[in-house]
Amino acid sequence: MSEAPPHPTLRGNLRAMPRTAWILFAGTFVNRFGTFVLPFLVLYMTDRGYSKLEAGLAVAAYGMGGVGAMTLGGLLADRMGRRNSIALSMFSGAAFTLALSQARTLPLILPFAALVGMSAELYRPASSALIADVVSEEQRVTAFALYRFAINLGWAFGPALGGVMAHRSFFLLFAADAATSGAFGLIALSSLPHGVRSSRDEERRGEAARALLADRGFLLFLGAVLAMAILYMQAASTFALHVRDSGLSEETYGLLLSLNGLIIVFAELPLSSWTMRRRPTRIIAVGSLLLGLGYLWNVVAHSAPVLATGVTLWTLGEMLESPVASAFVAGRSPRRLRGRYQGAFGATFAVAAIIGPIVGTAVYSLSPDAVWVGCGLLGVLGAWLVTVAGRHPAP
Repeated sequence: MSEAPPHPTLRGNLRAMPRTAWILFAGTFVNRFGTFVLPFLVLYMTDRGYSKLEAGLAVAAYGMGGVGAMTLGGLLADRMGRRNSIALSMFSGAAFTLALSQARTLPLILPFAALVGMSAELYRPASSALIADVVSEEQRVTAFALYRFAINLGWAFGPALGGVMAHRSFFLLFAADAATSGAFGLIALSSLPHGVRSSRDEERRGEAARALLADRGFLLFLGAVLAMAILYMQAASTFALHVRDSGLSEETYGLLLSLNGLIIVFAELPLSSWTMRRRPTRIIAVGSLLLGLGYLWNVVAHSAPVLATGVTLWTLGEMLESPVASAFVAGRSPRRLRGRYQGAFGATFAVAAIIGPIVGTAVYSLSPDAVWVGCGLLGVLGAWLVTVAGRHPAP
């Protein structure tokens, strides 16, 4: 009787990771390190005299652009290839970021914020689909953990530098953000492959939409992702206001966000060697509960050390659910529809980027504690939805 094949190990998966994936991770780090504008947009707006709700509208406009980006980005990733989609995203994002820095009135700021959101987020379906193209199923949790490692390595240092720049000049944030986007675009054009591409003739009209709508488990999963993504959006909106209203500085807010990235940098990859052997929906459910608890913690958190405890809680939830959720989508999607499935996954975050800042800042203006209690309930809702989703196999 033959022995069962051994479980894949973290070390083995790292050694087997293809060169294309490492290049993608490096470009992603450069881009994420320079993501300065979004986390400081609320503070930028309020510093110029806009209300908290108007600042929330600017972040929501970014999210509205992101909704279109995910739908269009998924289609472009499948049609024009992963490399071209990433380059288009980065170069257009750099241009619109600089344009946003020169907008002085709300009627100009909101559409430019939406254009920044659309262009800057267009690359996400292509990046995730490229990972699915070049990495085997056994390596995907590790690959997406590495992808997030690159993102969060940049996030660990970028916001802290952003806080220093914002204290001196907000324009520096926009210029540095545009420069790093352009750098990722050049890396994509020079070093990444096209990846899987399909033509319109290879699929029946409406096939992608029908496949998504027929996958009930995937739709329930997207509902869970929406609940968790709304929680994530509080970090760049109501959490920033909570830190300031607690009497702390922009630098402290930047350091708290960097703590999130540092924890992920040091802990997520080792943790992925355990989560990749567990049932995905159960791991995601536990992550959702911890996300909700981390934000609920803000009811009692008003000093930097206590706030850091809450950040640690929701970071643990993020480390559990995010790589597993990305691998779940990659494994669930048909090969020629990977871009569209990743686009639907990303669009859920984009919808949350609209709902989260608007509802969060509106409720925060009435009662900050109500926001944090609502976050706790969203964590429970996400856990329940993904648990139900696990009972529906792929059609």
